Amino acid sequence: MQANTTRGFLWSDVETRTLLNIWGDQDIQAALDGNFRNSFVYRDISRRLGAMGFERTPEQCRVRIKSLKRQFLLTKEGNLRNNGQYHKIFKFYDTMERILSNRPAIDPQEFIDGGAGGEEAGDGMEEDGEDAPDVYNESKGECPYPAETEVKLEYPTVPIPIPVKVTVGNNSPSIRPHNSCQSANNLSAKTIKRTRKRRTNFPMEKLMEQFLDQSAQAEENFYRVEEQRLQAEDRRREAEHTRELHMLQMLGQMFSSISSVRSAGTPSKMASPPVYYGASPSCTRGQSGQVRCPSPQKDCFAHQSQLLNPDPHPLVLDRYYSLGSASHRGMEGDILSLIKNIVPPLTSKKHKGQDGRIGIIGGCQDYTGAPYFAAISALKVGADLSHVFCTKDAAPVIKSYSPELIVHPVLDSPNALEEIEKWLPRLHGLVVGPGLGREAALLKTAKEVIEKTKVREIPIVIDADGLWLVSQQPSVIQGYQKGILTPNFMEFTRLYESLHHEPMDNTDHKRNVMQLSGAMGNITLVLKGEQDLISDGSKVMVCSVEGSGRRCGGQGDLLSGSLGVLAHWAHSASTAGTLRSMNPSVVAAFGACALTRQCNSQAFQHHGRSTTTSDMIQEIGPAFKKLFES
Repeated sequence: MQANTTRGFLWSDVETRTLLNIWGDQDIQAALDGNFRNSFVYRDISRRLGAMGFERTPEQCRVRIKSLKRQFLLTKEGNLRNNGQYHKIFKFYDTMERILSNRPAIDPQEFIDGGAGGEEAGDGMEEDGEDAPDVYNESKGECPYPAETEVKLEYPTVPIPIPVKVTVGNNSPSIRPHNSCQSANNLSAKTIKRTRKRRTNFPMEKLMEQFLDQSAQAEENFYRVEEQRLQAEDRRREAEHTRELHMLQMLGQMFSSISSVRSAGTPSKMASPPVYYGASPSCTRGQSGQVRCPSPQKDCFAHQSQLLNPDPHPLVLDRYYSLGSASHRGMEGDILSLIKNIVPPLTSKKHKGQDGRIGIIGGCQDYTGAPYFAAISALKVGADLSHVFCTKDAAPVIKSYSPELIVHPVLDSPNALEEIEKWLPRLHGLVVGPGLGREAALLKTAKEVIEKTKVREIPIVIDADGLWLVSQQPSVIQGYQKGILTPNFMEFTRLYESLHHEPMDNTDHKRNVMQLSGAMGNITLVLKGEQDLISDGSKVMVCSVEGSGRRCGGQGDLLSGSLGVLAHWAHSASTAGTLRSMNPSVVAAFGACALTRQCNSQAFQHHGRSTTTSDMIQEIGPAFKKLFES
């Protein structure tokens, strides 16, 4: 079934031939013959067209059939005068000839003279009278065609007591009866002799060309006006949508202001102001992003309040923001401004590979999509090259997904470690786990690769099945400051219980994240969920960029692939001295979480419930520009 992608009113050749095939069915023709009320027939034709992928109303079908029949009869009349050569200008002539040959014969001259009014008596949507404007009206002397087409003379049959003069033509004699009786007799005789209508000859080709031109122009004008109306309607709806979004943003700013006022009026909140990396304890940041230092009196008051009300829990830093909210205006002094600073500029002086070469350890016979999602996400974020180290069975499949990936089928080879180790000096970041599987041999190879990577001080992101390896052997990444773990809730629970040997308390996730990060040697930990929690063992950051309710497989791979690139950029900026106030791994993790959530939100706006990770990957470019380059 072919879908009709044109939402206008023009009929394509394929759509017209489909309409003629349906209209030419014997059951349709039988229902049309002799019926004045046959709107149900055109409703059935419209329904059949819809089943074949063409959305047309019954009225549109009726008008199209009427136009085709009129063109056919005009063309047929031209064939009679031009030895059958006139049908070449009407592409549906043969189809109409085949259909109408089984119906009662129609005189083309009578059809043209009558303006096609009688021809539609059996094919109208309602009773006769609908096509009344097209029928010649003898009482008013009106005709839809030019006046020179025909001349009709009819004589009365009743006596007329006064002299009557009837002019037939320029040379026609005048009839002047001497009395009423003689006039009546003469007129009666004339009436008997003139029972047929008299018509003058006129150029049929010229009339038909004029008629076809006028019809085509009328249809074109109608379609143009209708398209303008639809465009105006679309602009109106877009304006309404924009106004609604503006109102929602204003409401969000109002509620944010109310919340800030209430929190400012609470003594306990004043006692523990938010703490930022790189700022002194007595300095805080306002909404504008500028650092504000309180007066000595307020500083003393805050210090005394902290001494009187010590917090038994570690300090937790919450950073809530959403695009369009009041806090987004202060993003220049926020963590997103730090992420903007670590993004390398695009210049023509660089060569291939300078902005990042990322390796993905994963991909087996059962899981080929996860390593592809991670590798292609790294490229979309800004890496120059993406390497995928997978098994031999998975390599052809992953290669078929994209020609932009470098695929190495060595993960299950006997000398896998040697094959991968020779590529490590060229890599800037490593992502372990997407599609890795849980085979002992593959996990053993992954562990050895992690050990070799740690020696070279390369940032490592561990996700998916790589976290299963960490839960079994935590020492493989424990204490490595350039390591980042990205578990979901189930993977986080498994890690927590393997290190603490006790059930996890689900009432305080922020405390759990900080405790697990500390137990792992203060490595950066990202707990994915409704709000992403990021901790390096000393503080917790909350990323609550608006996403969507859609949860499909592969979103974590998008996060890990983009995080591998951002981790390389963050640690390079820290080494260069441009990022000193915060842990580079935390900055990279926050940026990857915000980017993934923004991609999810934008893809959901276009695809709704059918959103997949492939749709989200297509939004990486616009989302990255909106968050970090605007």
